[in-house]
Amino acid sequence: MDRPIGIWLLMYPTLWALWGSSNGRPDAVVFGVFVVGVVVMRAAGCVINDYADRKIDPHVQRTQDRPLASGEVSPGEALTLFVALMLIALLLVLFLDSQLLLLASAGAVLAMTYPFLKRYTHLPQFYLGVAFGWGIPMAYFAHLHALPAECWWLLGANVFWAAAYDTEYALVDRNDDLTIGVKSTAILFGEYDRLMVLVLHALTLVCLSVFGLTKSLGGWYWAGLFGAALIALYQQHLIKERKREECFVAFLNNNWFGAAIFFGLFLDYTLL
Repeated sequence: MDRPIGIWLLMYPTLWALWGSSNGRPDAVVFGVFVVGVVVMRAAGCVINDYADRKIDPHVQRTQDRPLASGEVSPGEALTLFVALMLIALLLVLFLDSQLLLLASAGAVLAMTYPFLKRYTHLPQFYLGVAFGWGIPMAYFAHLHALPAECWWLLGANVFWAAAYDTEYALVDRNDDLTIGVKSTAILFGEYDRLMVLVLHALTLVCLSVFGLTKSLGGWYWAGLFGAALIALYQQHLIKERKREECFVAFLNNNWFGAAIFFGLFLDYTLL
């Protein structure tokens, strides 16, 4: 709750799916469960991420003061909290269709395994996109008991979007990561980092455009996509010098990117 950007980056794709799967009229119980679930799962993700990085974070300027890195919290305490949060998430799913448990279990595996990937691949950002977007197929199944093609276009959009914003995030730590041997797309892309962020944002908008065409959405939705495109271009300006502070601001700016898409979708359905 201290740094809610993670909640919003997890919330917006879930809201896209809740509105898309219900044609703008999400079930009240489903909406409530998913909103609370986003906050709980983001918290659980923070805990398991800090646990996985407890020996790395002390060597990274931005993360030295995290509770596990500083010794304020023990690894055992962190794991206990993680298990408690995951049990809460499980209880929330039980308010909905029991068939959702299979999808929820897959989401739990994604959340638990993502933090460890940066040791083995330069592409953890894409895996993050699946983990952060797993609420999309869950929301569709909760409303429709089906996973139509439009659901996967939304998930694809979120994978590309997460790869874009998490590359910006990784640019903040790139020098530290190179020193300690942590992998990321920011390192993989090298001098093409800025171009690749642009390409990833463009692919996000392509997937969202296909989604909009599939759903026959109107002007407000397309206005939202246009606003998101302008925000992506502004982020290009922010990261042009690859300065830590400005790359972090660009990462935070993705809150507005996700919001533009959601409010375009929301207004399109509300003002029909």
